[in-house]
Amino acid sequence: MSNIYTEIQKRILILDGAMGTMLQQYNFTEEDFRGERFKDYPIPLKGNNDLLSITQSEAVKEVHRKYFASGADIVETNTFSGTTIAMADYKMEDLVYELNYQSAKIAKEVADEFTKKEPHKPRFVAGSIGPTNRTASMSPDVNDPGYRAVTFDELRKAYKQQVEALLDGGADVLLVETVFDTLNAKAALFAIEEVKAAQNLDIPIMVSGTITDASGRTLSGQTAEAFLISISHIPLLSVGFNCALGANLLQPHLEAIANKTPFAISAHPNAGLPNAFGEYEETPKETASQIEEYLKKNLINIIGGCCGTTPEHISAIAQIAAKYKPRQTKFVATT
Repeated sequence: MSNIYTEIQKRILILDGAMGTMLQQYNFTEEDFRGERFKDYPIPLKGNNDLLSITQSEAVKEVHRKYFASGADIVETNTFSGTTIAMADYKMEDLVYELNYQSAKIAKEVADEFTKKEPHKPRFVAGSIGPTNRTASMSPDVNDPGYRAVTFDELRKAYKQQVEALLDGGADVLLVETVFDTLNAKAALFAIEEVKAAQNLDIPIMVSGTITDASGRTLSGQTAEAFLISISHIPLLSVGFNCALGANLLQPHLEAIANKTPFAISAHPNAGLPNAFGEYEETPKETASQIEEYLKKNLINIIGGCCGTTPEHISAIAQIAAKYKPRQTKFVATT
């Protein structure tokens, strides 16, 4: 079986687009989110997209299929909020292992379908590890700057459980993404290293930060270069940025790190910036033409889409990316 280290040397790899954007198109009701199993659950569940991997698994599979059919090499599991910390909002902490395991399993099933059909283009599953809804570096209370809503150790334990389930379900890569607080990401990376040591395995790791505004910094105050330096002690498959910005606004931050790391560079920007109604209006052609500027400057190895992107966006990006060679990397594959 070909591994991702081999494939990333051959071509620019295509990551999928937004899961949430696609699931919204189904217009699932509260009853759809609940399914038969959770029909009597005491609190509302609508909006808990990760739960759909259990209650509407065919729809999640269909989204994965659409992205692979559009040219994606890698799809992300439907587990962005798959930690006990994030699931506490729905009082579903006890379901975290099952949610992650099931999400990885169904994504892997679809990946294997496509790899079997096109052995020359193996497909991969990235276990999506989101930032949680708490921050370890900053206080949520302006009147108490020293207060923290979560500790490093609480994050580490939560991430460890998520990582174990994603690996058991068949994830090929782990993607620590939408990092707004690098201390949260460090907890995730620490947990991954613990699991790797305990299971004697070497799983490829992607890390993707998010630049939150025009200041060019993450929410916890780091520049792109500082973010890179602070996570580079871990051997990574790739480092990059996603979310918050459209492709054109993300470019300077990719330029800031591309020549300063031996790791692969990834990007999955939004389909532009949202309008007043929170909708993303950038067309696939517009997104792809902006991403072509990354390719002309030889900035990236992995490219996909975040909020507002669809299979049509990924198809347009894949067609353009196929014309370019990947940026050269210097990591040594150990898997």
